[in-house]
Amino acid sequence: TGFCPVIVEKPFGKNGKEAKELSESLTKHLSESETFRIDHYLAKTLVLNLLTLRFANRELGHLFHGHHIANVRITFKEAIGVQGRAGYFDGYGIIRDIMQNHLMQVLTLVAMEAPASLGAEDVRDEKVKVLKQIRPIDPKECVIGQYDGYQDDPDIKKLNAQKGYASRCPTFAVAVMYLDNERWSGVPFIMKAGKAMEVQ
Repeated sequence: TGFCPVIVEKPFGKNGKEAKELSESLTKHLSESETFRIDHYLAKTLVLNLLTLRFANRELGHLFHGHHIANVRITFKEAIGVQGRAGYFDGYGIIRDIMQNHLMQVLTLVAMEAPASLGAEDVRDEKVKVLKQIRPIDPKECVIGQYDGYQDDPDIKKLNAQKGYASRCPTFAVAVMYLDNERWSGVPFIMKAGKAMEVQ
């Protein structure tokens, strides 16, 4: 009885099926208004300022259009490798760990139309519209890789020994996406993420 808010942060299952099962198990005990799914990456100052950048300055807002932008690049670079996180990271990889959630959230904030209000549900609704407008990603416009030295990490060596083969976990990935809407038609959104990069 009463209001019992619960905060859920990723990883929330390893795939859509697991995430759906976890969500269904939560709904047995909590209402949707009590369940807060968060992404800590959205608390970064630059990300927090995206809505202000987009919608507080009308002139700047007009420039966020395919008529004025050749491409949009959303990049995550870390100088460190997987030290101390090898067990977790090797099971997820850079796509699941960074791209499908953190960077996809940034993409929706950059590409969305102005929400009816800054209320959480109105912002969410506009972000969902963006996600629905993303074309299926062409594998020919994707690259994955693994940094030199990944296989030499002591924890990765242990995991490889347990599995009986060398890890194929990507630590670097690039994907080019397109949105099917008037504002962004024909503009490539280039999403890039990598660990152990020379420059952050």
